Amino acid sequence: MSEAGSQAGGSQQQEQEQDEEQDAGRAQPLPITLLIQHGLSAKDCEKLSEAGYHTVEAVAFTPKKILLTVKGISEAKADKILSHAAKLIPMGFTTATEFHARRADLVTITTGSTALDNVLGGGIETGSITELYGEFRTGKSQICHQLAVTCQLPIDMKGGEGKCLYIDTEGTFRPVRLLAIAERYGMNGEDVLDNVAYARAYNADHQTSLLIQAGAMMAESRFSLLIVDSVTSLYRTDFSGRGELSARQMHLAKFLRGLLRLADEFGIAVVITNQVVASVDNMPGQPADSKKPIGGNILAHASTTRLSMRKGRGQERIAKVVDSPCLPEADGKFQITAMGIMDVDGNGDD
Repeated sequence: MSEAGSQAGGSQQQEQEQDEEQDAGRAQPLPITLLIQHGLSAKDCEKLSEAGYHTVEAVAFTPKKILLTVKGISEAKADKILSHAAKLIPMGFTTATEFHARRADLVTITTGSTALDNVLGGGIETGSITELYGEFRTGKSQICHQLAVTCQLPIDMKGGEGKCLYIDTEGTFRPVRLLAIAERYGMNGEDVLDNVAYARAYNADHQTSLLIQAGAMMAESRFSLLIVDSVTSLYRTDFSGRGELSARQMHLAKFLRGLLRLADEFGIAVVITNQVVASVDNMPGQPADSKKPIGGNILAHASTTRLSMRKGRGQERIAKVVDSPCLPEADGKFQITAMGIMDVDGNGDD
């Protein structure tokens, strides 16, 4: 096949993939190689990809000073790249009517429990960060395992029709749980496991570097969910004392910004779990045994929706919406079973 024929075939394949993404209610990100048509050399595109910028959106959303840290990108070249990226990616004003129409087509991923889905307005929202925090044994990791399967369901079954990327910092990931949940939905267990990309993070720097790999994988294949369980575990050990508090929060803020960029760039749902610490402030009106999530205001502001998890009776668990731009504060009861997350009465979205 000639080079022109190869390029034409590749262009047709990209158009077909974009049409499939649009049919699923999500726009396909533009590959970084598109900037070659606008005067950027193939070598510079390769440098951007190596630095973790695999789409035009990734470049457009990045501040100039960060782009200048990429080896071989001068100030003049950075201005040129950002100028062309801004022409390809709409970053200006739009009407509230148009934005409302886009929100109406937003995909949500079921948690397996109708009661919990109702509290969340249909399920886990794509294109944003959902935080689950609570003590141990409150169901945080179990919900993550559930979502790793349900995100692969078709959209008409409250799924995301995409793969899952799972970053594990505590060593709690268990594939056998995915097989049990897949059986509940009549899915092929082997296919379900193949569609989950798993990585164990060993320190805070490694956790951040995994996001660069995640961006590369999302540019190559279709993902609908990114899970980080848990987001703060390694920060508690890698940074100690008040002397390193500022450095810890800055590092955490950059990691959360990376998560938000992936959510904006690829329209995926991002689910993070968080640990809690006992409050010793003894504020007036505050229970003596109250728990508060780790990460402070930086993590609180980065999360679009925050869910507080607590134990109920027996296998019953309670999730409360404590922060959301559009959802009221409400409790949703669910239980953890051998087949995953279900309603307390034994029903679920299967």
